[in-house]
Amino acid sequence: YPLAAKDKRGRLRAGAAVGVGDYERIDALIAAEVDVIVVDTAHGHSQNVIDTLKTIKSKYDIDVIAGNIATARAAQDLIAAGANALKVGIGPGAICTTRVISGAGVPQISAIINCTEVADKHNIPVIADGGIRQSGDIAKAIAAGASSVMLGSLFAGLKESPGQLVIYKGRQFKEYRGMGSLGAMVKGSADRYSQKRATEKDKLVPEGVEGRVPYRGTLADFVYQLVGGLRAGMGYCGAQSIDQLRK
Repeated sequence: YPLAAKDKRGRLRAGAAVGVGDYERIDALIAAEVDVIVVDTAHGHSQNVIDTLKTIKSKYDIDVIAGNIATARAAQDLIAAGANALKVGIGPGAICTTRVISGAGVPQISAIINCTEVADKHNIPVIADGGIRQSGDIAKAIAAGASSVMLGSLFAGLKESPGQLVIYKGRQFKEYRGMGSLGAMVKGSADRYSQKRATEKDKLVPEGVEGRVPYRGTLADFVYQLVGGLRAGMGYCGAQSIDQLRK
């Protein structure tokens, strides 16, 4: 499917994340002909997210993904506000510390089930964001109801991924940091965690850490292995398609 990720003019489809109330950035993205906007916050079930979502949908004819959430009520409220897809996951990331720092979070499989019970009634896809450690976790997330998954730590070790390649005790690693890490917050992700107003580095409260992950080679070879694992999981379940696995 060589055109699966391209628009009618043959251009690669592109999406971009925005914070709550960042209408100047939203206007600029629309002018640049972005294909989808993601209202991306650590706590997606909030009035600010709902208001931003409603404003975008009332002003522009564009698909909007909203998140992150973990409950059926959150799914219902975001769908009612106009979300075209939901991003699910509170704290399951490999180097996310939200659950430890804040005490908030839901096990990822439970969160997916909670949200898809509502989303399926409205034909709204769910994106499982976080908690994917192995290819088998992709199969589990889809079987729980997700239409797609997001990968962070697994891709972080690839040749094509950003991050410095380092040698540690004779092994190759790539540097990796979570969106909620101090380093990422200083570079601009603080808004995602409602800490945009923090003016000093020591006033930020990180919800993630920085570290390194094993070097995994090239993207093409690694994705081939992930797809193979997913196919194996589908085979064990007797599913011939993603839709069958979801059901």
